[in-house]
Amino acid sequence: MSGMPDQSALPFPDPQGSEPGREPDSRAAERPLSSRPAKPGARPWWSRLLGRMLEPWISLELEPENPGQYADGRPVCYVLEDYGLSNALILDRACRDAGLPSPLQPLPGDPLGRKRAYVALSRRNASTLSPAGPSPGKTHSGSLARLLEAHRDYPELDVQLVPVSIFVGRAPDRNSGWFSVLFSENWTLVGRFRRLLAILLNGRNTIVRFSPPVALRGIVEEGLPPERTVRKLSRVLRTHFRRIRAAVIGPDLSTRRLLVDKVLASEPVKDAIADQARRDNSKPADAWKKAHAYAWEIAADYSHPVVRSASFALTTVWNRIYRGVLVHHLEKLKAVAPGHEVVYTPSHRSHMDYLLLSYLLYDRGIVPPHIVAGINLNLPVIGTILRKGGAFFIRRSIRGNMLYSAVLSEYVAQLVAGGYSLEYFIEGGRSRTGRLLQPKGGMISMTVRAFLRQPTRPVLFQPVYIGYEKLMEGNSYLDELTGKPKEKESIWALLWGIPKVLRQNYGQVVVNYGEPILLDEILKEHAPDWDGQPVGEDEKPAWLSDTVDAIAQRIQVNTNRAADVNPINFLALALLSTPKHAMGEADLLAQIALSKKLLAEVPYSDRVTVTPHSPEQIVAHGEEIAVLKRTAHPLGDVLSVDGDTAVLLSYFRNNVLHLFTASAWIACCFLHNRRMSRAQLQRLGRSLYPFLQAELFLPWTEEGFAERIDRTIDVFVREGLLEQINDDDGGILARNAGQSDEVFRLRAIGHALQQAFERYYIAISVLVKNGAGTMSSAELESLCQLAAQRLSLLYAPAAPEFFDKSLFRGFIQKLREMKLVWPDANGKLSFDERLAGWAKDARILLGRELRHTIEKVSPEMAKPEAETGPAPAEP
Repeated sequence: MSGMPDQSALPFPDPQGSEPGREPDSRAAERPLSSRPAKPGARPWWSRLLGRMLEPWISLELEPENPGQYADGRPVCYVLEDYGLSNALILDRACRDAGLPSPLQPLPGDPLGRKRAYVALSRRNASTLSPAGPSPGKTHSGSLARLLEAHRDYPELDVQLVPVSIFVGRAPDRNSGWFSVLFSENWTLVGRFRRLLAILLNGRNTIVRFSPPVALRGIVEEGLPPERTVRKLSRVLRTHFRRIRAAVIGPDLSTRRLLVDKVLASEPVKDAIADQARRDNSKPADAWKKAHAYAWEIAADYSHPVVRSASFALTTVWNRIYRGVLVHHLEKLKAVAPGHEVVYTPSHRSHMDYLLLSYLLYDRGIVPPHIVAGINLNLPVIGTILRKGGAFFIRRSIRGNMLYSAVLSEYVAQLVAGGYSLEYFIEGGRSRTGRLLQPKGGMISMTVRAFLRQPTRPVLFQPVYIGYEKLMEGNSYLDELTGKPKEKESIWALLWGIPKVLRQNYGQVVVNYGEPILLDEILKEHAPDWDGQPVGEDEKPAWLSDTVDAIAQRIQVNTNRAADVNPINFLALALLSTPKHAMGEADLLAQIALSKKLLAEVPYSDRVTVTPHSPEQIVAHGEEIAVLKRTAHPLGDVLSVDGDTAVLLSYFRNNVLHLFTASAWIACCFLHNRRMSRAQLQRLGRSLYPFLQAELFLPWTEEGFAERIDRTIDVFVREGLLEQINDDDGGILARNAGQSDEVFRLRAIGHALQQAFERYYIAISVLVKNGAGTMSSAELESLCQLAAQRLSLLYAPAAPEFFDKSLFRGFIQKLREMKLVWPDANGKLSFDERLAGWAKDARILLGRELRHTIEKVSPEMAKPEAETGPAPAEP
């Protein structure tokens, strides 16, 4: 390279060297230096010969693109992670391509005594690039020691040490075949034959990364003792190489056995084992065996060959059953993720979620995460494959099992500390209704505590929205929603169902990455007094619970803010609003067009995606995947869905219901009212918003929701659905009289949200009918569910979630949070006259006949005297 000095200019003697790729023996290291300087020359003949033989099999990618920027005229010595003839040849070729000095020619005076200009930290006789450093028998590189000693002896010597990382067949690599993955780069040091196979199979995908140089003169001038200087430099270089390797191929995916050993060796688990032995009055060895069994049951056993094999199989499956898998906003994650511990928190609607997310990350060159899976999926064969794909299995309930809890917490802590990315579903299980479920904070709490115990690598929670057009579990969800018990997973049922799945067309899948959530920012908000210091395992800060709850809610909100609206969502919103789930084709097209306009003119979030298809294309797609049924008629074709399909479509309507909350609210207000002022619309909206926000994970404040109502009203006026009468008091709004097309469209928009208000009124009606101090929250939930079921049986059937007890539970919980109801000394719910105000507002939203029906079917608590006679007196 031009600008480099003549290597014979410095007065170093030419010691006898050693064979290529070998350290000099101790006798060579002890020979005195002569006064004859080394002379530059051509590369050794053997390197030229072997280089030509290797050249057809190697294609290099240099990082950075111009490594020559690191050279400033001083002599350069390269340092490799490990010795190996192939590494030396690859480095030599990379240096020639970059215009750098060859590593196969000596430094000025040859202070290494090897007639080479490179050193390495370890040999290939080790089995693993251990994070703990070199093997006990070798404390440092002898070549580094000699190079540092030469700088002490010759003040004019100033060598730049350039670390170089070489990766032959980076893993994961979506372009290589399964057999190639067996020999791709990983954390294991391999022998010569395996390295040769790796070059033959993966050499055309070789990365050579040059890092900024280290000035040896500056290190020597620190004045540390020679032995300490070598140890320090070796440690810094090993740490550097581990970081580069982790960045290129992912963290060191240590064996399952090694990670289990780390878990069992931790102090919290040792204490839990001792406590278990005391509780059981057993030997510590027996308690240790139990802890080992728990850890072995939990731990993943990640395998690149299995992951690559699965990617081949899944590529075929996706192409067969899906019309495509679209991914949005992944690049935004890539921009912020470096340096963070990434925790993926996807919505959970199908067993496909596990496979899709890992497959897509792998396909785009990102190391798949370790996935939390329920122990029910640890089936024969399937469980092994999932475990080798990164899944680790946990029990559904760990309450009361302190030893299991300690082992699981420590395992998660080891993953977080090791830089592994994680994936878990905070809803706890798959949603059977299409709505996001109320989150469970167990895994979030473990993640936060793991970070607090060792707050070195910041944590980033990544919400992911997964949207389907058709679910392979649809029929089983239908059975469960109608009251049948959930079927237990079995290997035979899974295998039996594969042929049926492969014959289906499940439409398109969309995976949207939501706005990330930084743990540091949440802690600043909820734990301002935390000083950044580690928090002990036994410490329980008062702010921890609020922090976990805030993260869980933020994840669900950001998941909904990354929703995708697909053709089936639009069809479900329109068709389920009619009693017979049918529409004339012209009406259906108009309703879809209106829904698309509302999303475009009052956008929910910049991460929401909407199908680009026209209403006509959406209808055609619905027919193609057998969702819609067309009935020809001279006055215009009618499009409809049958009974079971309609119930399943409610699932897809619920996926996106939150996007239409403001427009549905306005429509509901005009279903039974001809006129209403803007001010009243906004007042009622603010009043009801906290309940809608809790149920649908909405992102706005009450004022923000009122502003959104105002913007949506403007769209309704422009579309002719409402008419502005005057400008007094914010304006009076009116809808058309009779059964016009505009009224039809309003009814279709408001139908889904109407059912939420009916549930709210059922809860209020049951509570008022029975009186204060007569029932607990759980008893109120049960009576509300019974009333909703009866209402659905007597009149038009509603969506299955209409009588979902969890929705009533959430509403009652919000009533308690807002102090509208409260438990008395006996745990029974009390309330005051403010509920009467709620009943009055309900008259605006619900028709008189419906209110009367709800009040009629609302049950009363059974009186103990009527069933069992007078209660005995208390003693």
